[in-house]
Amino acid sequence: MKKKTVIIGASNNPGRYAQIAARMLKEYEHPIVPVGIHGGEIYGETILDMKVKPTIPEVDTITLYLSPKNQIEWYDYFLSLNPNRIIFNPGTENDELITKAKEKNIETVIGCTLVMLRTGQY
Repeated sequence: MKKKTVIIGASNNPGRYAQIAARMLKEYEHPIVPVGIHGGEIYGETILDMKVKPTIPEVDTITLYLSPKNQIEWYDYFLSLNPNRIIFNPGTENDELITKAKEKNIETVIGCTLVMLRTGQY
């Protein structure tokens, strides 16, 4: 099953894990929607400007590549996307956002998108 994935903290910097995740998600044929504070394009997809809080329909998964302190101002936006789950990649773990997500019946996963894809757990 293909899972539309919003990549929060997307970057066109090839050394960033968010970009590696974008590539792997594409390899596994999951549709991606990159969202970040810096523009650009990755793997044929325009990085949407997080500052305008773009509406994104039918989100299955949000995968976070944004540190906890940089997540705070975006909580309501993330939750407004109504994802089925949020993946907290290493370094993004955030108890406050996890609690808010669970209150909205959003599954939370502390894990690595890259590992999840490679091991069939995605």
